Amino acid sequence: MADKHAGLDFETLAIRAGQTRTGEGEHSEPIFPTSSYVFENAAAAAARFSGDEPGNIYSRFTNPTVRTFEQRLAALEGGECCVATSSGMAAILSTCAGLLKAGDHVVCSRSVFGTTIVLFSTYLARFGIETTFVPLADLDAWEQAIRPETRLLFLETPSNPLTELADIRALAELAHHSGCLLAVDNCFCTPALQQPLALGADLVIHSATKYLDGQGRCIGGAVIGNSEQVGKEVYGFLRTAGPTMSPFNAWVFLKGLETLALRMQAHCDNTLELARWLEQQPQVERVFYPGLESHPQHALAGRQQRGYGGIVSFEVSGGKGPAWSLIDATRIFSITANLGDTKSTITHPATTTHGRLTPELRAATGISDGLIRLAVGLESVHDLRADLERGLTAVGH
Repeated sequence: MADKHAGLDFETLAIRAGQTRTGEGEHSEPIFPTSSYVFENAAAAAARFSGDEPGNIYSRFTNPTVRTFEQRLAALEGGECCVATSSGMAAILSTCAGLLKAGDHVVCSRSVFGTTIVLFSTYLARFGIETTFVPLADLDAWEQAIRPETRLLFLETPSNPLTELADIRALAELAHHSGCLLAVDNCFCTPALQQPLALGADLVIHSATKYLDGQGRCIGGAVIGNSEQVGKEVYGFLRTAGPTMSPFNAWVFLKGLETLALRMQAHCDNTLELARWLEQQPQVERVFYPGLESHPQHALAGRQQRGYGGIVSFEVSGGKGPAWSLIDATRIFSITANLGDTKSTITHPATTTHGRLTPELRAATGISDGLIRLAVGLESVHDLRADLERGLTAVGH
């Protein structure tokens, strides 16, 4: 596959990479909804199970549709290997379970998805893996938090929901100097806008549920990296523990990847226009979007991303009451915590995505009661602006 697709552009890889046609000569990738596979004879079965011969064994860890998705996403991220999982959180868990052990230490951005914080601070801690949380953009804090037993640095960039950025290249240098791995959750940008491996990261994490699907249809995740860490260690955990992506979901994600570059550009265009408009509204105290010149890391975003993404957050005066009033007054935006959909969504992070965090931790991460997050979809930006104007009118001045 590598030779066949060498030198091809991103848009071509997103449509062509990974596909191996069967004897039926199908044009679109097939779905293989089978739990098991038949072997030619006992010796062939033994060779498959021992690893002496490659091929399908059992769909918990070998399925042709899932494999096509894995190969295509690996090509888009510029990685050697990809392991697809049942969800984005399963991808993070598989990474940690495959690469860490009791006594290891993780340094994690405190500006990650709330459930990710719970996974590190509560569940991994039960197995003797300790985590220190640091401000995402403070390189000195990352360096000071590293210990001799530190094995992994983990972050999302841009962050959820404040769109704060980390300098991936600088963190990669720090991680490797300290003998650590750097894992980047690339959910918000996707490889269409950002390729962390090219900037020095060792691992890329995805919730395929979001932009890789693009229409809010299926749950899935993925880990991309090299053949040793991902192809052996993370894959070994998935093979044993089974947080497996279904063939049908993999097929849906394959269809999503075909339009990824086009969709991400459209998301970026709509979001930048709305962000600039929101900055001018008197009810809005602050807008968080890397595409704005007012964003403190606007220049960094321009260096390490090919676009500014589809997420914009903003604060309204007065806290939760006005924020809820604005949300409830909208008619087009869907009130849901998911993102990456063609349909625009609106949510109140303090009481939804980050509601499981303590008030103190929410305050430390900048999640105020007046904060609203938009995942801007592909509807008419004129209609979306009118819908937000209706919500701002409900807030008053």
